[in-house]
Amino acid sequence: MLWVKAIHVFGFVSWMAGMFYLPRLFVYHSMAEDAISIERFKVMERKLYNGIMMPSFILTTIMGLWMLQSYAWEVYSSMYWLKTKLFLVAILIAYHFYCGHLVGVFAADKNDKSHVFFRWFNEFPVVFLISIIILAVVKPF
Repeated sequence: MLWVKAIHVFGFVSWMAGMFYLPRLFVYHSMAEDAISIERFKVMERKLYNGIMMPSFILTTIMGLWMLQSYAWEVYSSMYWLKTKLFLVAILIAYHFYCGHLVGVFAADKNDKSHVFFRWFNEFPVVFLISIIILAVVKPF
């Protein structure tokens, strides 16, 4: 089970790296004005989302569900930290798929949001990363 947990952590770290970088690309893409830069951002966003974020998300999810099914739910289901963590993970998953939606919006040249929106949007996963790690490691309640 330690291998499953290690792979889960590796997947989560990789997934979060993409969750931090993709919205930063959205910031720069929304500020780009020349066709070459715009096309370059489209390629970078697509490759990051499909090539790194999605496989990392899938790996994280499979390993997390494996741990949940194998022991975690039985051991921790009466504790609120696990339910809170799973709720935050669900929101993070929604954020992940919204990022995928935004990749498509940018690919179709239909973005109507400013770089300021994306600068704030970029901060969202930080709060969840900190919260999820504290819940998983400290198990405060």
